[in-house]
Amino acid sequence: MGQKIGIGMLGAGNVGGGVVSALPTLNNRYLNLTGNELELLKVLVRDINKKRIGLNDSQLTSEIDDVISDKSIQIVIEVLGNEQPACEYIKRCLDAGKYVVTANKEVMAKHGAELLDVAHKNNVAIFFEASVGGGIPIIGPLMRDFGANKLTSVTAIINGTTNFILTKMSEGDISFEKALIEAQNLGYAEPDPSSDVEGIDAAYKLAILCSLAFGFDVDPYSIDRQGIGSVAEQDFKYAHDLGYTIKLLSTARLIDESFSVSVKPTLIHLNKSLAKVDGVLNAIQIEGDLIDQVMFVGPGAGPQPTASAVLADVLELVRNHLDRGSYSVDHGSLKSMSVQSKNDVKSRYYLRLIVQDQVGVLAGIAQSLGDHGVSIASMIQSGEFSIGDTVELVLTTHLAYESAILSAIEHVKRIDAVQEVGNIFPIDGVEEI
Repeated sequence: MGQKIGIGMLGAGNVGGGVVSALPTLNNRYLNLTGNELELLKVLVRDINKKRIGLNDSQLTSEIDDVISDKSIQIVIEVLGNEQPACEYIKRCLDAGKYVVTANKEVMAKHGAELLDVAHKNNVAIFFEASVGGGIPIIGPLMRDFGANKLTSVTAIINGTTNFILTKMSEGDISFEKALIEAQNLGYAEPDPSSDVEGIDAAYKLAILCSLAFGFDVDPYSIDRQGIGSVAEQDFKYAHDLGYTIKLLSTARLIDESFSVSVKPTLIHLNKSLAKVDGVLNAIQIEGDLIDQVMFVGPGAGPQPTASAVLADVLELVRNHLDRGSYSVDHGSLKSMSVQSKNDVKSRYYLRLIVQDQVGVLAGIAQSLGDHGVSIASMIQSGEFSIGDTVELVLTTHLAYESAILSAIEHVKRIDAVQEVGNIFPIDGVEEI
């Protein structure tokens, strides 16, 4: 004989609304699969007088204690967003012996280890599949299915807003500013898009992936991060001419006793699978000693994909873990690992420079790069986007340390004929060209 599983929810915005609208439709399926019925008992909102589709007045509350003190609520879904008060509320729910499902990447990136520890101590669990990749199932596989592997790298496109913007720029002659406005008009970008376009959102998600893939507690603020605001139309033209496109790539690689971790606009060769992940899609590529390479692709944002991941976690709890104790990595198992500095990170690079169109400029630039151990692999010269008597020089390099590139560029800037350093982007992959 089945039982009723009481659910509380914190927040009723876009994602919460997606959960509310999907839950009744899926309840019969859940009943058939689990023998249990899911019942949404309490929903925490700011304004209980605001009418919400699918919710009645008796379900709404503006007091977190109404959720925490209700003994019939066994699972709490947190979809408030932002760090606080969400983190405090999650902790209080775990301390009260309730299982928690959250879509909050900021909370899990900054406080995940602590919350996992609280869940472990209270013999419950916190599930967070929806915090990374929206509808892509990645947290579960990292926690369970890849357990026999020594994972060595995570390479991902994990922000749908930036991927949409860069895709629009790649497809036609459109500026970053125009692509951003289109993303905002379509609801893909927030009125304040800084968390997305500056790579902050992706850094939060990458920190979560690192903790699960490698067992390292990574401070998201320690991640080497560069946003997409400087990416220009001509960067895509030159990238295409070289056989590449540009994506905001989140990468973490285990290297001996340390690892490199970054979020940066990156050139990806057009024949690679990640280069074909367009629009608001996300992709996460995992490499390990037994699996070689596996890639997950799917919708990374929006109420429906996120609600799908949230409800999948609820179903997993009901079917396999409710009343059976903790199912999570406890804080004590997370190790500290040194993050490689710019002195240790090697890559190939794309450089775009605006220079005076005169004899000897390239030789001077090559000399400055060579003095710092950086050799040129290819070169494009174009006046298409230049003003006056200037031209653009686009260089790609062989493998070089990031610190060497940055030092060399400081010397290049001192060359009289160099008007501007347009962009410096890494090129994905370590193979030489």
